[in-house]
Amino acid sequence: MSALNAADVIVVGAGGSGLFAAIEAAEMGRRVLVLEKNPAPGGMTNWAIGSLSSSASPMQAAIGIQDPPAAHFEDMALFHGALLSRDNPDLRRAFVENVPETLKKLLDLGVVFFGPMPEPPHRVPRMHNVLPNSRAYAHALSRHARELGVDIRLNHRVRRLLCEQGRVVGVEAEADGSQHRFIAYRGVVLAGGDFSANREMKRIYAGEAIAQAGALVETSTGDAHQLALDVGAEIVNGDIVSGPQLRFVPPRVNLMTKLPPSRFLALVMKWSMAKLPQAMIRPFIMMFLTTILEPQRKLYESGAILINRSGSRFADECDSPQLSVPQQPNKEAFIIFDGRLAKQFSAWPNYISTAPGVAYAYLPDYRRNRKDIYCQASSLASLAKKIGVPAAALEEAVADYNRNPRAGSEGLLKPPFIALGPVRSWVLTEGGLRVSPAMEVLSKNGEAVPGLYAAGATGQGGIILEGHGHHLGWAFTSGRLAGRAAALREVG
Repeated sequence: MSALNAADVIVVGAGGSGLFAAIEAAEMGRRVLVLEKNPAPGGMTNWAIGSLSSSASPMQAAIGIQDPPAAHFEDMALFHGALLSRDNPDLRRAFVENVPETLKKLLDLGVVFFGPMPEPPHRVPRMHNVLPNSRAYAHALSRHARELGVDIRLNHRVRRLLCEQGRVVGVEAEADGSQHRFIAYRGVVLAGGDFSANREMKRIYAGEAIAQAGALVETSTGDAHQLALDVGAEIVNGDIVSGPQLRFVPPRVNLMTKLPPSRFLALVMKWSMAKLPQAMIRPFIMMFLTTILEPQRKLYESGAILINRSGSRFADECDSPQLSVPQQPNKEAFIIFDGRLAKQFSAWPNYISTAPGVAYAYLPDYRRNRKDIYCQASSLASLAKKIGVPAAALEEAVADYNRNPRAGSEGLLKPPFIALGPVRSWVLTEGGLRVSPAMEVLSKNGEAVPGLYAAGATGQGGIILEGHGHHLGWAFTSGRLAGRAAALREVG
């Protein structure tokens, strides 16, 4: 086997968890190969809100907060509600005890945060928000990985694990239409994200209604999960999902997501957020808040309705419309409301979307920043033309609603009429491979699969990650733990 096709540790996936696994192993002196099926690193990390929740951080200490990991362990359970009985406390403990070091490593790599911000029921502020956007993570991690000599190969899709005498010894990957075999002397780390874009997996584990919902990242097809299932692993909590949520389709071009993830820019933004008047920096914050966030339920409760591409109202907007939208033409819908609601949702406390600890976005923010999803007209017929639905159908749908409007609503009567959208139903799957606290993949009988590790959403089997900042924290921290474990495994 050529040295180019062998390494001490092979990592499948170059998202946040995979890159951290590679860095951890490389810093221990191991040769590391990362295989990524996409043309660029980052994965779901690039689409995250960007918050990371941690105790014992330097930012907390700077403002006099003493916050031990044990307190974080206790507070995480307060988020879980009915899911608490399905949480793995050993994984939760491994997470809270190691995430402070994860945050410190990110700071050492030049990643900039503002905060910490409060999020009850956390007893103290723990949410650290990245600047300028979540792409800063992959930028810093991939740069450091390459500095350490990590071999990152893009457009390489791993198709199966190679096993000898019950031990995982490598992978077979497809690139440029050819199959390639890669040997791992110490271990393979699976870090391929969730399976939110795999309709069949969603159907098996979460049911047909969830299977119909879309995915924020269309390449999150559960490849890494399947690789492990093929060698005797199992998925835990596969029926638990985040969402479905109705979210606006992302813009083709958006300044905030196009900002270069440089440390200089992040420091300028951090200084500006602390020193400049809110009115000066708010327009830039709104570019982020109006990108892919969920419109609030209160918009529907106040009288807005959902219309499909046929111009028809198809569901009770306050009764899980996210389950109905995937059944509509193009799997999308528009939010329709009138001038009265437009005025109502232009100021506090009636916001359209929010990111905790950041700011609130109102209708004028969408009008300025999302011209691609904002339409306004003096009549329903004109609005129908702008959004491309049959005018007669839209007029009839609104007239029918006005005959029996939602309680507390006067109906949609006052021009101008506004459409926001399209919105689509998105889901993130929470089920992952069953793992040990050392991120060893476990078989159905609870024994470790020799030579196989998992991290991030792929290795989320058993830990519940409610609350902002825990998914990214887990992705990075579990990646570190998996990379370390694989690097320490004895050869042979």
